[in-house]
Amino acid sequence: MTTSKAPHILLLGGHGKIALLLTPKILSRSWDLTSVIRNPDQKEDIVAAGNKATGSKLGKLNILVESLDDVKSVEQARGVLERVRPDWILWSAGAGGKGGPTRTNQIDRYACQHFIRASIQSPTITKFLLVSALSVRRSPAPWWSPEDSRLVFEIKRGNMEVYLDAKLASDECLTVLAAEKRKEGGNIQDIILRPGTLSDVEETGKVVFGKTGAQGVVSRGNVAEVAVRLLEGGEDVRGWFDVMNGEGEVETREAIQKVLSEKIDCVDGEDFEVMKNNLEE
Repeated sequence: MTTSKAPHILLLGGHGKIALLLTPKILSRSWDLTSVIRNPDQKEDIVAAGNKATGSKLGKLNILVESLDDVKSVEQARGVLERVRPDWILWSAGAGGKGGPTRTNQIDRYACQHFIRASIQSPTITKFLLVSALSVRRSPAPWWSPEDSRLVFEIKRGNMEVYLDAKLASDECLTVLAAEKRKEGGNIQDIILRPGTLSDVEETGKVVFGKTGAQGVVSRGNVAEVAVRLLEGGEDVRGWFDVMNGEGEVETREAIQKVLSEKIDCVDGEDFEVMKNNLEE
């Protein structure tokens, strides 16, 4: 009897709040993890997060010090991939408002797209999960209320335009290039997880998932749980998935299973040809 090899995950942005919550969840599933951080002083926090993992057989934790500020090309991103040799990529990095528009574009747009392109070109990477944001889209979602649309396109875009434009460029890059690779016979799952307003409240275990409204919050713990469940969800999981905290009796696992079984994709309402025409070189 043969058993499949546990996946090795490259977690980019390993010291972020969501990433620190992801770390024990990944290791508890017996998946190996390389967490990328920009500052060696952050190693202690990564190890502490890893120590929260539970189970009889934990994955192996590696830590790589590599600043995404310095990743200026696809070749440099490919160099990281060749050193780590991951099976799956999990992008949870971001400038976090530090360094102004220049750094936001470097991390959220350019470095992200360099890793997307390098991953798409890799014959061995089969999943790329990108943590984005619910408000990242060109036009209001068809299922949104007028108030949802006003919130996103009048209020949020006014204060976060550079960030949202950078994230949109990366989301569309992954969506288009993954679709083109599959069309050519390649194998890559593009999974874009799009939380609403983030909160540090405790993980609730209940979410609204799929085509949600734009008002409300979601805990970072819930986002981390949804991310790992999407990664373990099988070979046909791909698309845009919005998530908010939920109430009532619908647990995270049930909410995800329903959306995946019904093939719900929050890319609905966006124009693939527009994405393709706006793809950045």
